[in-house]
Amino acid sequence: MAASEFHQAEQEARVAGLAARILRAIEAVLGMAAASVLAVLLVMVLVTVCMRYFFAAGFIGAEDLGIWLHVLLIALGAPLSLNSALAMRLDVFVNMLPEQLRPATQIAADVFTVLSGLILSFGGSEIMTMLGGMSPTLGVPEWIRFGFLGAGGALILIVLLLQRIAEGKALPVLVSFATGVALYAGIPLLTIELDWPPSIFLGLMAAIGLVLAAPLPHAFLAAAYIAIAFGSSLPEPAIVSSTVTGISKFLLLAIPFFLLAGGLLTASGVANQLVRFAAAMVGHRRAGLAQTTLLTSVLFSGASGSSVANAAFGASTFQPELVRHGYPPAKAAAIIAATSVLDNVIPPSIAFLILATATNLSVGSLLVGGFFAGGLMAICLAVAIHLTVRDQAPLPRATAAQRWQSAIQAIPAFGLGVIVVVGIRIGIVTTTEAAALAAFYTFLLGIDARLGVLSLYAAFRQAAIEAAAIGLLIGTAGPFAFLLAVDDVSGLISNLMMALGGSALAVILLSNIILLVVGLVLDIGAAILLFGPILLPAAVAAGIDPIHFGVIIVVNLMIHGLTPPLGMLIFVVSGVTRIPASALFRAVVPYLLALLVSLAILCAWAILF
Repeated sequence: MAASEFHQAEQEARVAGLAARILRAIEAVLGMAAASVLAVLLVMVLVTVCMRYFFAAGFIGAEDLGIWLHVLLIALGAPLSLNSALAMRLDVFVNMLPEQLRPATQIAADVFTVLSGLILSFGGSEIMTMLGGMSPTLGVPEWIRFGFLGAGGALILIVLLLQRIAEGKALPVLVSFATGVALYAGIPLLTIELDWPPSIFLGLMAAIGLVLAAPLPHAFLAAAYIAIAFGSSLPEPAIVSSTVTGISKFLLLAIPFFLLAGGLLTASGVANQLVRFAAAMVGHRRAGLAQTTLLTSVLFSGASGSSVANAAFGASTFQPELVRHGYPPAKAAAIIAATSVLDNVIPPSIAFLILATATNLSVGSLLVGGFFAGGLMAICLAVAIHLTVRDQAPLPRATAAQRWQSAIQAIPAFGLGVIVVVGIRIGIVTTTEAAALAAFYTFLLGIDARLGVLSLYAAFRQAAIEAAAIGLLIGTAGPFAFLLAVDDVSGLISNLMMALGGSALAVILLSNIILLVVGLVLDIGAAILLFGPILLPAAVAAGIDPIHFGVIIVVNLMIHGLTPPLGMLIFVVSGVTRIPASALFRAVVPYLLALLVSLAILCAWAILF
């Protein structure tokens, strides 16, 4: 008996090893393909800019080609983010369960992923057979764009299967696949008649997926499909079509370019020049190293546009130094997480790009509003740091010569912010073109810093995967947003606000309460896509400036990067520093209160002016 058990264990280990090798090969191919697509996108946009300004010409179909390649990028990159933080899994509730129950929750979470992969695969195939015609600008069949995402769904299924087998969970993943296939086949045959609108059931199903720690985009997509049984007006092909339409916007190409710029800035070492400049400016003050961390976040915000990128950079750069200078580890990590909030507020901001996509607000105006809001938040955080850090010695005061030298060395990093903000605001280039120029600029900085081919490839690959994860989230929120519009949720909220008086005060208060609640469980991107279009009309009707209100939405939701249970920034810093997230949630409270004060000031400004 022991010999047979040993033989079986040995066989299972061989199967797991084979699955792991195949998985590594597939991930390597997908990573290289995604990085290559991003490189092609970058070259294409740069060539378009050069042709327009130097030759007063262009080529037909450039925008459509960029959109199609972006869809392909998402299809290639989405499978690579399944088991990373980019999957946006809310695992807080699962981690609270007894150890023996967690395998069952993983099976249930994988059911959502299986269902999502099946929807993309077969829904995309159905659209391909239904859709005719040729792209008027590219001269290729229109169905190819939908085929990209269909292939992406199949890749998600393959990667999930191999991951679980490599982990020694062959039987559980087979149960997940069997359950997912059964649901996929059975949902269209069910008709459940209830008085509630379908969007309610979609929200409930998505919430169940979140609680089970399913990836957020997969929870949205699977919930949209399950809602068919409750009377949803979106059949399977329409769900996939809505997803593809949601990501088929040229403006969204700015997201991978900004992510690439931030990654190259860090890899080239230019980000460290910002650290030296910040230390020379404020390091000698009380809590000097913490204030340096804050100022670096403000400066780095003009480069990466990603709070997650800044949180990872700060946790690896500042955490050891803060602790070495006497800061308690949890407080040091909390300061890093709190200051990272600024990156999605101070331009360039991916959050503002998503908001502009969802509401058609001016990107340039939102970026200007982000400067004001980010400055206010930085001041409030500086005051909070000053009041909460008492015993740590400041850094030595820099001489005038040292300050001047650090400022000169930081000029390359400052140039990035000038390219992005000035270019967009003056109207020299579009947002996407400005992002491409920023990425090319940091690429040149990387070449100047003698980055190797592997380092450059790693930056392109990481940016492609991150952009794919964000893009899939934007797309899968589309069906949810459509059903919310069909069920006139915006009208219901407007009626509620009118019942409360319809004043600017009532709109601001109710909007912030709604955002504070949904931000507890939704990623900022999903919350913006779902509730931005719903809340904005009521704000405009109450006489609130739409740009100012859009800034309030982003600031409100960014604060949730520090709140349980989701707290993305807390978990990123916790993952890098190995400090328990529970300790960080407690240590960040003073800085969270400071950010809420800045939000209150912004709201008061919107009401009074």
